[in-house]
Amino acid sequence: MTGKLRLPPLNTLRVFHAVVRHRSFRQAADELLVTPQAVGQQIKLLEDVLQVTLFERKGRAIELTEQAILLSHFVNAGFEEFAEGVRRVTKSTYRDRINLNASPYFATHYLLPRLALFREILPGADLRLTTMVDLPAFGRDDIDMTVQWGYGDWTSYETTLLVPDPKVICCTPEIGRQIETSTDLQRFTLLDTVKSLRLWPDILRHLRVEQTEGDHSIGFDDAATMRRAAHQGIGIGLVSVNDAEEDLRSGALVAPIGRDALADMRPEEVPGFYLVVPRGHLRVKAVAALHRWLLQQDWRSDLKTSPLPKATPLSD
Repeated sequence: MTGKLRLPPLNTLRVFHAVVRHRSFRQAADELLVTPQAVGQQIKLLEDVLQVTLFERKGRAIELTEQAILLSHFVNAGFEEFAEGVRRVTKSTYRDRINLNASPYFATHYLLPRLALFREILPGADLRLTTMVDLPAFGRDDIDMTVQWGYGDWTSYETTLLVPDPKVICCTPEIGRQIETSTDLQRFTLLDTVKSLRLWPDILRHLRVEQTEGDHSIGFDDAATMRRAAHQGIGIGLVSVNDAEEDLRSGALVAPIGRDALADMRPEEVPGFYLVVPRGHLRVKAVAALHRWLLQQDWRSDLKTSPLPKATPLSD
């Protein structure tokens, strides 16, 4: 019979949680109102208890080891559960409020036109909507669930694809006249998103364009800013289908290698908007109701019919 697993002191895990989020002993110390030396002592104690190295020190910078990355997923989920439990027992009126966070693009183009429908299903709920580009810290930011743009790799949470976000390669007519083949794309600045370093590489590989050395891209935090940069002729942008249809009709932008050039990309290479929620939050009735409603909506019907990548069914 094996003995009961002895867990490390809770305070060491709390300090580890802060260091992982900040990637800095000093910033973690500022949050916890202790000295960096005290943070270092707690991390050393945790490493001694676990008999593993969690951080590689490189000057003032630190890097997570493979063991730290693995442990961080479970520690983060645990503290999210703690935060939700505390809220549930100390704020009885809080559960009438649902805090939904969403990517600004999804909120504007998909969510806002439909929120009145949710009101009909749960009229007593106090729904609060915030927008944020980055994944929120659910406990610290007091967020119940979020809709995030990306590729669904938030493995610590319940994650479900709501709608893909296929792109159309677009540029001004002036730039378009200088592009004859896909290879010509790399002669110009590629407008990219800082949320994903794989978007243009995946697309160029799909187009069988040999990628040149060096980075000729400019990254943007959000789709709206990238689209404006394309309008101003700064470079070649990746515009969401619905926006591209509007720009192509008006003549503000052109699709130099065709509107359907990316239509047959593999589904796993197409980013999308994902519903992300800590599993423990779904135990709350109002939060679970909003979660079900979001999954039941036919968000894909809001996409233009062409061009579109091959669709994949929503996960259960």
